[in-house]
Amino acid sequence: MKTMSVTIDIEDWYHVPAVCSSSFSKYKDTEDFFSKWNGKYDYLTEPTMQTLDLLDELDIHATFFIVAEVVNRYPGLVKAIGTKGHEIACHGYNHMCYINARTRRPIHSREFFLRQMELAKKTLERETSQHIIGFRAPAAYVTGWMIDVIESLGFKYDSSVSSNSLYNKTDSKLKGVGRMPYFPEKGGIEPGPPRGLLEIPWPYYEIGPIRIPSAGGPFLRFLGARFILEGIKQSLRSGSSLLYFHPLDISHEIFPSEFSWRRPFYWLVKGRIVEDRIRWLLSKLDVEYVTMSEQAKRWTRMLCDFADVP
Repeated sequence: MKTMSVTIDIEDWYHVPAVCSSSFSKYKDTEDFFSKWNGKYDYLTEPTMQTLDLLDELDIHATFFIVAEVVNRYPGLVKAIGTKGHEIACHGYNHMCYINARTRRPIHSREFFLRQMELAKKTLERETSQHIIGFRAPAAYVTGWMIDVIESLGFKYDSSVSSNSLYNKTDSKLKGVGRMPYFPEKGGIEPGPPRGLLEIPWPYYEIGPIRIPSAGGPFLRFLGARFILEGIKQSLRSGSSLLYFHPLDISHEIFPSEFSWRRPFYWLVKGRIVEDRIRWLLSKLDVEYVTMSEQAKRWTRMLCDFADVP
């Protein structure tokens, strides 16, 4: 049977690059944000609990890519996710972007990234008692040197790469990257020989030569569930696929307008309509739902067997 992973990115409204921790953000990082912000900041807890209820209803064990500082700023929330039996994976320490969004050049050193990932991994492992082996780059800005660093820390898979015709958040042309999991080359993102870390790329909807992202997230809110479903179905022809969303996508609250001038319609569609889209979409798939670590284990074994790696 074909396999499918439901993945959830745990981050709050101020973690988005327009607000914090990117080359174009208002605040340098979340420490800078909290030193200046005096209003309510927690718009994450309530929709995260909604998400857990939704997964209970659908009987799905998901993979949660968590910004590690959530452990300290939202006491008990990450532990509640782990207690439900979901896989915990890493989404950085404070959702910092490590490359320039325009030039794709590093804006932080390799050593700084290493220290941040060590802290993130230890924080999540201490809180949940799970061995953290999965990574998704904050805002999906990822490079080969970042992949090399997380592999050195014991991560077994990454799921950040989206090969599509609308944007490229890597420092690579992504030649040879499609929908199927693969081993990235050392120092790069494009496919290479077997190694200790697997890349699980995002699905896309292919229309002639055009590839439109269909992993979920903002595209689920903007384009609707039917479009995302068709892209996932195309991806499933290779044997597996994934969906991702944020608890914020199903939140009923109005978020602070700190970045509305830059993205005025970004949260125009969210709440119950998106929750219903997720429920409908998942009901249309005849698949085995597995965690991302299980996907990685199966694909690693299969790809190594194919390459005749002992």
